[in-house]
Amino acid sequence: MSVSPLVWGLTIAGILAVIAADLFLIHRNDTREFTTRRAAFWSAIYIGLAVMFGVGVWVSSGGQYAAEYFGGFVTEKSLSVDNLFVFMVILARFAVPKHAQHTVLMAGIVIALVLRGLFIAVGAAAISTFTWVFFIFGAFLLWTAIGMVRGGDEEEVKENFLLRWAKRVIPTSDDYDGSRFVTRRDGRRYMTPMAVVMIAIGSTDVMFAVDSIPAIFGLTTEPYLVFTANAFALMGLVQLYFLLGGLTDRLVYLGHGLAFILGFIGVKLIFHAMHEYGVSWAPEIPIWLSLAVIAGTLAATTVASLAAGRKPSDKAPIAADEPDASATRDA
Repeated sequence: MSVSPLVWGLTIAGILAVIAADLFLIHRNDTREFTTRRAAFWSAIYIGLAVMFGVGVWVSSGGQYAAEYFGGFVTEKSLSVDNLFVFMVILARFAVPKHAQHTVLMAGIVIALVLRGLFIAVGAAAISTFTWVFFIFGAFLLWTAIGMVRGGDEEEVKENFLLRWAKRVIPTSDDYDGSRFVTRRDGRRYMTPMAVVMIAIGSTDVMFAVDSIPAIFGLTTEPYLVFTANAFALMGLVQLYFLLGGLTDRLVYLGHGLAFILGFIGVKLIFHAMHEYGVSWAPEIPIWLSLAVIAGTLAATTVASLAAGRKPSDKAPIAADEPDASATRDA
């Protein structure tokens, strides 16, 4: 897939224009809370844009590349659900007002998009130069999948280097000033907690990119498709945050489903590397099979999670100070 610098430039400009319109035109100075209905509407808009872009890839470059894009987009969108848990913790930790949460999340996504772009560029350069990098990516995804199955502390959010550096170097106020990232006190400029949260969200997302970027490289090695799939998945992440709300707690089997997907892609990467080194028995897993596995796993884990949440709870024990109804009837 050959993508000219002009197409790259137009794509990046279009993505930035959509984000700018969201921040500075549609939701500027909007003090309303982001309701579920509003989130559903804008989620549909962002998903529609992602689908339209995929159709454009289909028309211009063929079904193979379109399938790779959609596979990458669905994978990145699914893995981004883990981000939502961390976002909830960060917003609660800094006590971000509800009406300001959309702005700070979108600004954090911009930082995440820039950092992921750098990560993708490095990964693409490594893969194009060294075939053995596929072994490393595959082994890392398998290791990550095993760690997800074993479980971990998802509620702990540690300050990373970028956040610590920003708080140490840049003067920071303790109080919010509406939705402003910078405020003026006694003639001096201070970074508000909104800016701190923005940096925390954007830089923390990179930790998740360590898993998701190798995963999408297992579906496509085209940097343009990797970047655009990440971009569309990230742009709709804010709306997904408000749409799902407390539903994330009900998706009890989602972690196992994501672990299976990462493990599957890890095996796919290792098989691909073996195939490149001339191992005849190592199969090349086609993209249609990858799409089927990803979609089927997500559907199964979501249905199983929601079904488990609807199971009737066990009969509650009778309190010591409450008489047993059956005993009362027998009396």
